[in-house]
Amino acid sequence: MNEEQNVNGTNEQYGGSSIVVLEGLEAVRKRPSMYIGDTGEKGLHHLVYEVVDNSIDEALAGFCSKINVSINEDNSITVEDNGRGIPVDMHPKEHRSALEVVLTVLHAGGKFDKSSYKVSGGLHGVGVSCVNALSTYLKATVRRGGKMYEQEYSIGKPQYAVREVGPAEGTGTTVTFKPDETIFTYTTKYKWSILANRLRELAFLNKGIEINLTDKRTTDENGNAQEQKTERFYSENGLIDFVNRMNEGNNSIVGKPIYISKADGEIPVEVALVYNDSYKEDVLSYVNNIHTIEGGKHLDGFRRGLTRSIKAWADLNKKFDKLKDITIAADDFREGLTAVISVKVMEPQFEGQTKTKLGNLEADKAVADAVGTAMTNFLEENKDQANAIVEKVILAATARHAAAKARQTVQRKGVLRSGGLPGKLADCSEKDMKVCELFLVEGDSAGGSAKQGRDRRYQAILPLRGKILNVEKAQWHKAFESDEIKNIYTALGVTIGTEDDSKALNISKLRYNKVVIMTDADVDGSHIATLILTFFFRYMRELIDNGHVYIATPPLYLCKKGKVEQYCWNEDQRITFLKTYGDGTNESVHVQRYKGLGEMNPKQLFDTTMDPEKRTMRQVHIEDAIEADHIFTMLMGDDVEPRRVFIEKNATYANIDA
Repeated sequence: MNEEQNVNGTNEQYGGSSIVVLEGLEAVRKRPSMYIGDTGEKGLHHLVYEVVDNSIDEALAGFCSKINVSINEDNSITVEDNGRGIPVDMHPKEHRSALEVVLTVLHAGGKFDKSSYKVSGGLHGVGVSCVNALSTYLKATVRRGGKMYEQEYSIGKPQYAVREVGPAEGTGTTVTFKPDETIFTYTTKYKWSILANRLRELAFLNKGIEINLTDKRTTDENGNAQEQKTERFYSENGLIDFVNRMNEGNNSIVGKPIYISKADGEIPVEVALVYNDSYKEDVLSYVNNIHTIEGGKHLDGFRRGLTRSIKAWADLNKKFDKLKDITIAADDFREGLTAVISVKVMEPQFEGQTKTKLGNLEADKAVADAVGTAMTNFLEENKDQANAIVEKVILAATARHAAAKARQTVQRKGVLRSGGLPGKLADCSEKDMKVCELFLVEGDSAGGSAKQGRDRRYQAILPLRGKILNVEKAQWHKAFESDEIKNIYTALGVTIGTEDDSKALNISKLRYNKVVIMTDADVDGSHIATLILTFFFRYMRELIDNGHVYIATPPLYLCKKGKVEQYCWNEDQRITFLKTYGDGTNESVHVQRYKGLGEMNPKQLFDTTMDPEKRTMRQVHIEDAIEADHIFTMLMGDDVEPRRVFIEKNATYANIDA
């Protein structure tokens, strides 16, 4: 063996024995993030998706109509389908049951045989074998040929050969697994909301398939008591139902969604779209049920086909002639557009940072042709809807032109002011953004307390007057006419607009690492916080995605008994204090309810809400971007009925005026 000297001057041996060969599923356990993304909450839920994807593939092949997913009492997961059942006969090459091969060998499965599956979900073909490797326990039960078979595994290793356990009615596969706590050290508790959102999405993308989610736990993921619950996800109209749900809170200007389906080519294309009276574009794209977050060729083809067909109809009917000094941009054709694009590709090629950007060139042409032909026919046959769409395009172009002027004004005034900062901003002395914090505070009263109580070295205060503009209901340029929103832009130091994208946000000169929304703990305060969050979600999404946005949590009560003082952030803490020091009554305990931040003196506000050593802040992150978009549209849009239903279903304490 050769000895070599490293850069530190020490000798090290490097030879054949230094090369480590990982056998079987060892590679998955050694580097789990390579296979499932991460070992946090996202990776934990991805295990479920891998098993469900197998059942969905059976559905795509036409052999499965029902999938049941259960969160069991011990937080294990069971996925059951009525597909053909994984084969259990001997594999000719491996000389063991095909079921065992599927569950223990990477890149093994029917997806690689195009006579079995023409298309399939998943990105890497590692699927259920990864789930097996990362689980302390997994049991597979197969119903096939009138018989039932089973096999159990521990950390990916079979405990016995596949065995027949009795007769069976029908066919299908059931997989139960329990994630390994030594791998998923952050959490092994499944969230109902995350699983429900994904299963609902799959039901929309695969119409006619019934998916049931059941939670058998007696406590939820936060430890609160709950009863068993089940939700059924089923869509008869597929993408049309999907678009209708996405469009809740908006008013359609073309009636019911436009549906496009072309299944006779090498790449089946399915699209549903609607134009509404909002000022945003909301388009989702999928390949083989995979959400392509970064888009790709199918999205390019959709945009090209849509733009060309609308522009051709408008030019033919001379609709753009009244625009003199305003040119139409590609973005203008998509303002107020809500759409879902779903394609099935036999051999998808993914690229991009998240490996969810479709690179197949043939998908561009397939989607462009399908959308172009269908939209041309629709516009010719529906003149009223065609006029409404074109008027929407003209309105978008006009607003974009106005926004460009407003944006230039904002950025020009920012430079002309002293330091380019708003007059109400009480800035911090520290210039290193990594340690700086900006508190967006409701009102001048609370702003005054915050300014006096803060640590001036690294905490800046920007008071906001009243309720800021609801950007969900406003045109893009209206935001830049709002003094409060202009102050937020200039205080943060961010800019907007590039040559390629007039709405792009540049945060390279962001002045604060934490942007903290601090409002009163009452209904008005919650509304103001929601308005600010809506603004960040629609206009400064990058701040949320990069973990810069937080919500302060001031206490609701100050409880006193003699020399004992305690701040209470919720009702349970107040009741506990009363039971401990006042026999459960208010008679001997003084309870002060903080209706607003201004009721606290500067020291109290700092000690409870701003002091990094004592405070509790909630970081804003987007668990599911699709569901977040839907909720913002529903809560902040014009349509009242979906909002009323949501409040009735989710409010803990609410007086609903029907």
